[in-house]
Amino acid sequence: MAVQELAQKRALALQEMRKPRSLWGDALRQLLKNRVATAGGVFVVFLVLLAVAAPLVTPYTYYEAHFTDNYARPGAKYLLGADYIGRDMLTRTVFGTRVSLSVAFVAAGVSLLAGLSYGTVSGYAGGWVDNLMMRIVDFLYGVPVLVVVILMQVFFKAVARREGISGFMALLVRIDQSMGGLFFVFVAIGLFNWIGMARIARGQVLSYKQREFIEAARAVGVTAPRIVFRHLLPNVIGPCIVAETLAIPSYIMTEAFLSYIGLGANPPTPSWGIMVSEGFKGLRSYPHVILVPGIALTLTVLAFNFLGDGLRDALDPRMRGTS
Repeated sequence: MAVQELAQKRALALQEMRKPRSLWGDALRQLLKNRVATAGGVFVVFLVLLAVAAPLVTPYTYYEAHFTDNYARPGAKYLLGADYIGRDMLTRTVFGTRVSLSVAFVAAGVSLLAGLSYGTVSGYAGGWVDNLMMRIVDFLYGVPVLVVVILMQVFFKAVARREGISGFMALLVRIDQSMGGLFFVFVAIGLFNWIGMARIARGQVLSYKQREFIEAARAVGVTAPRIVFRHLLPNVIGPCIVAETLAIPSYIMTEAFLSYIGLGANPPTPSWGIMVSEGFKGLRSYPHVILVPGIALTLTVLAFNFLGDGLRDALDPRMRGTS
């Protein structure tokens, strides 16, 4: 019996070894072993579902005001209380999730696509092309990003309030108004945040393009686009995704800051930054008005940080076995 059990175990081990394994499959298994990162990922998925189903799970509309219930404390009618004009805090916080996640995913998507494309072309081309493209990135790094973003938002807000505008700018203003003031936020945040991603992608491409499998592909006559898309990008995209996941909290905080100073979403579109700005005056007497969006913002940022750390550990072979 002992010999049969040993033979069965050996057969199972051989069968397990023959199973095809992939980078992403191994990364997923490693990520699921990290309980904190898994919890962060589950919370992010919960936020996405909550944002999608916001009209179905909220008792009021986010702009519905009940002036007789201003600063109502948490209770049966308003589970998380009401703000200074009687709007339900729970409803506005849930709809604020849409704003924060929209900015996070759009900014991350634009940054990843633009930075990955720019850095890959620069790193693979090399020579004077790489030198020229990286000098442009160096110049953009010297620009005070937050100051420029604030100035851009001031300009866009001023143009949107101007009467008689026409042409392309009028089209942009209409798009911005239809999105509750978020279009110009997307433009302002996404304009500069790709430069860090471009450097990461370029460094990865420079590292991989000297490897033996790339030299072998060139030797057998594989075209440059095929080398980039079939051999370089699958190896480069992992660290880039990790970097973007870790950058998402900064996008969320930037949007909250812009909304806090009145340069983000247009009222009554609910943003956690606007809610904090409107509620800080009543902090001593009605702390729930600022604590509810503050806690939501904190938990969301922490969830993305935990998920990003977990993805970094899962996609970096050097980190495996240390977490």
